[in-house]
Amino acid sequence: MSRKRERVMIIHDILKAIEEKKGSARPTHILYKSNLSSQMLKEYLGDLIDKKFIEITKDKKNNKFYTMTDRGYKYLQDFHIIKNFMESYDLTE
Repeated sequence: MSRKRERVMIIHDILKAIEEKKGSARPTHILYKSNLSSQMLKEYLGDLIDKKFIEITKDKKNNKFYTMTDRGYKYLQDFHIIKNFMESYDLTE
């Protein structure tokens, strides 16, 4: 049986989904890539906006996108540093 993802991993998955789309992704793409319910995604996106990891932008047709900020990119960098550290000392499960 698989474990539930921790909050830091869910944030990573959301930011990674946005990064894969060159830093700006539509909500549907993020929903599919992060594997969350729409309600959970909405809560996480709100939290990430509050923490200034992402921001809402709109295109010429008024379509909503979530765009990663410098702080969001920094989170991904730091996440990978910590992940590599834990793996190098065999601290992952």
